[in-house]
Amino acid sequence: MSINKNRKALSQPPDARVSTQMRLIRKKDTKPEIFVRRIVHGMGYRYRLHRSDLPGTPDLVFPARKKVILVHGCFWHQHDCRLGRRQPKANPEYWLPKLKRNRERDLTAEEALSRLGWNVLTIWECETRDPVDVEAKVRSFLEAFI
Repeated sequence: MSINKNRKALSQPPDARVSTQMRLIRKKDTKPEIFVRRIVHGMGYRYRLHRSDLPGTPDLVFPARKKVILVHGCFWHQHDCRLGRRQPKANPEYWLPKLKRNRERDLTAEEALSRLGWNVLTIWECETRDPVDVEAKVRSFLEAFI
């Protein structure tokens, strides 16, 4: 966040501050996603990004292998780790149902991808702390003949 945007956010009342922060959250090109993309590219694999013609608009798509990788933020997609178990403090009557819908949408998209013959790997934000594990997980997934 730039200094001017940060100053502006701090000068607002708390609810407006939360709205400003929420608007800055990205849907694509997040830090965990870019981290995974760099690892996968470094391994020599090439992929397509965010194919909107596939259910759930997967983050990384390997068309020839018929495989996709989804990179999920733990909080937004309600992972069962420490980050994912955190509950919103501001406006929970809005955010809790939204987070639940996110999770339901993820499951629906994964099922639809599977029905279409795609293999799905989900990498969680908390897993990106260990690049060796991510690389091993991706390599195992992409090299498996399913």
